[in-house]
This record gives sequence, structure tokens and C-alpha cells, in this order.
Amino acid sequence: MTVDSDRSGSAWGPVGMGRVGVWTTALDRQPADRARLAVQLLEELGYGTVWVGEARRREAFVNASLLLSASSRITVATGIANIWARDAQAMRAGQLALAEAYPGRFLLGIGVSHAPLVAFRGHDYHRPLTAMGAYLDAMASAVYESPLPSLQPRLLLAALGPRMLRLAGERSHGAHPYFVPVAHTRQARTVLGPDRLLCPEQAVVIDEDPERARGIARQHTKAYLRLDNYRSNLLRLGFSPQELVDGGSDRLVDELVGWGDVGRVAGRIQEQLQGGADHVAVQVLTSEPGEVPDREWRSLAAELTTRGLLP
Repeated sequence: MTVDSDRSGSAWGPVGMGRVGVWTTALDRQPADRARLAVQLLEELGYGTVWVGEARRREAFVNASLLLSASSRITVATGIANIWARDAQAMRAGQLALAEAYPGRFLLGIGVSHAPLVAFRGHDYHRPLTAMGAYLDAMASAVYESPLPSLQPRLLLAALGPRMLRLAGERSHGAHPYFVPVAHTRQARTVLGPDRLLCPEQAVVIDEDPERARGIARQHTKAYLRLDNYRSNLLRLGFSPQELVDGGSDRLVDELVGWGDVGRVAGRIQEQLQGGADHVAVQVLTSEPGEVPDREWRSLAAELTTRGLLP
């Protein structure tokens, strides 16, 4: 598995990805037909990429295939496919199969996940950096006897700390950090260097009322602040332990979740790009997490198009 530099693109961002995409769990909560309609809407609105996770929902490659088959241009990215969910041979085979079937439209993001989610799958979460390095070695030596893709498939690592970011820069096309402020993006760009993709997730709430917006944001931050990897990363960035309790301080919430009217939210996305991101995976949060946020996707797309961030 050879990994070359791949930041080539245009004013719209890295080839095929666009400068702005959508990160969402909402599609996994819908029947397949509804998910197909939603990805078609994202494509029509001009978003370059739709990012889907795995966790306890649809299997990553089945999910990507479902969305790719329902669309014609948009890139589908995994954020992330868990290395504990399948062996390296299966991961590489899935990547190559989708890359061959949908040239340039599938991006594989892989990661070590988190101890509770790994335990849920019956595995022991230990030495994540070593585990990822060994996994990449195994992917590189995987045997694949089906037709190969016409374009080199891209691989990103879920990376927060400097050691995993360095590994991403050395062994993949770049990094997909999740649950990070703009300050992390600036640091990550320095660690990765100039020629690797940096695609952070950015959570947003389109609501001008501070109390209501922060309330929605805290439902999001509260869940992730239970996980050691995210807590450790925020402590490295200078937040105090006291700021990580009860869903996070106002300062922490405001730096992790962009909220306000659609213009202010678009401004946060621009800050991520100015901070060194090649592409921003925007996660729209609402008071009803299970619902597809069609209205918010539409209003944000209109604003981003006006700002030249969507075609």
C-alpha cells in the first residue's frame, strides 16, 4: 500500500471532496430509502462529501455502498471505520472494492476508536498507536485478487494526539480529527506538514439564542466528554479538568461547537479552513438528533455558496 501526497485540488478543495462536507449520524437512524433521498439532497446542495461513522449502527462498507449507489458525484467517507471491527485484509478489500466501483468517490477513514466501544465488540483496547501501526502494516501486505481501482484509493487516520498525527502523516494521506476546536487544527497542520490532508469535524448549532444553542451543544459534548481520548486531547489543548464536567464550560462548548445564525456558523467553518484544514466535515446538531436536518443543511448550503465555499 503506497501512499503519495494528495492535497491536489482547486478552489473547491481536494479533488472530489469539496471544501465542506457533512458529517452525520442521522442517515443511520433512517430506513434505507430515506437515507438514499438524504444523500441525494446533500449532493444537490453542493456538499462535496458525506461522512458516516460506525459505532453501533450500520456496518461501514455496507453503509458507504448504500450511499454511493444512491448518488452520482458526492464522495462518501468513513469517519471512522473501526480497526477492531474487521481484520486488515477485510478492511483493505473493502476499500479497494468500493474505490474500483466508484472511482474517486470513496474515502476510507480508519481509527482505533475508544475503549468502551472496543470492549463492546469483545476486544481489549491497548497500545492504540502500536495497534494502528501493525494494522497499517497488515493492510499494506493484504492480498487482493479482484480488479483494482483506476485511481489510488485514499486513506485517512482518526488522529488527535501528536503521535497519531505523525503516524497519519507518515503512513496515510492525512488525518480526520473529531471533536476538536480550531486551535487543534492549527497544531495538527504543523504536525502533519503541508502535503497531507487535514479534514476535521466541526459541530454546529444554527440557533441565535445562547441558552438554547448551548443546551443543544451540551447534549453533544456531554456524551463525548465521557471518553478518555477526547478528554486527554482537550487537556493537552489547555482546558482545565473543571471545564470538562457537566457537558463542559461555556468556553469549551463555544470552542467545540459553532453556534449562532447561519452567517456566524459559516464563519466558524471558515476559521477551520484558515487554521489549516483542507476540508471541514460539518455536523449539524439539533434538538432532535434522530431527525434528518434538511432545513439546516439547506440554509447553511446557501450561505456557504454565497461565501464561495460550495460550488
